[in-house]
Amino acid sequence: MQLAVPASGKPDAHTGVDIYEAFVGGLGQPACEDASPRWESHFAHVPAQLAAVDSEVLPLFGYVVDALRQAHLPTEYALIPFVESGYRPGARSASGPAGLWQFIALTARNHRIPMRPGFDGRLSPVEATRAAVRYLKTLHGMFAGDWRLAVMAFNAGEYRVLGALKRHDMRAANARPEALESLSGITRAYVVKLHALSCLMVEAGRQRDFREALDRPVARLVAIELPADAASLDAFAARQGLDAARLKRLNPAFAPQGSSRAGGVHVLVPAAAATAPRGAVAN
Repeated sequence: MQLAVPASGKPDAHTGVDIYEAFVGGLGQPACEDASPRWESHFAHVPAQLAAVDSEVLPLFGYVVDALRQAHLPTEYALIPFVESGYRPGARSASGPAGLWQFIALTARNHRIPMRPGFDGRLSPVEATRAAVRYLKTLHGMFAGDWRLAVMAFNAGEYRVLGALKRHDMRAANARPEALESLSGITRAYVVKLHALSCLMVEAGRQRDFREALDRPVARLVAIELPADAASLDAFAARQGLDAARLKRLNPAFAPQGSSRAGGVHVLVPAAAATAPRGAVAN
């Protein structure tokens, strides 16, 4: 079996500590004096979820952190899927949003996420994360590198935030996001939630038990294009010696009875098992 080299040139595995350090090292606001006790309590399960030996969230979190670090963006953004979907790629809301980042169909199409019969790219951690990172990169530049304004815009739309800045006679470079009272409470609370989550993570890193639980090999996930002849994820998993059920949980974008072959789309796989005739593609 010919193994593809990860496009990043990084090794096939890293440790949970590596993932954690990459996250903390990329925070835009690491100070935690003003973290909300309410939201710290609400998200108190997250460090344990990442530290669990059988965690399927930790490798995916590592993939998102890597994508943000490569884009030179604050890693607070890697916490958005905890708020939106609980880091479940297959999450669906009754009101329409779907996937890790909870895109609605219109937004997904606007951000070039492929959607067709048998394949909903919102449920693809590859396609959805690429779109989210592109959008966050745009918002980060639009709002003078202030991650708080950028996540407000991610939640409510950039024009609402621009309008609020104008209404409150602020510019992005010197804004006080908490004072943008014309925005909804939900949008303003988004920043508070993410900051509380980031502080939980920082605080967890001071605990020896947490670090010891993370100090283990974790598969590095890479995006590959499925071979054109791949009939299904099950067939691809069998060919590569992968756990089919786990691969499908990680890549739930395919309809159970898809109308087309699986080949030609991008999926996440462990780097060590990434065999792709065209090579692994960039994250």
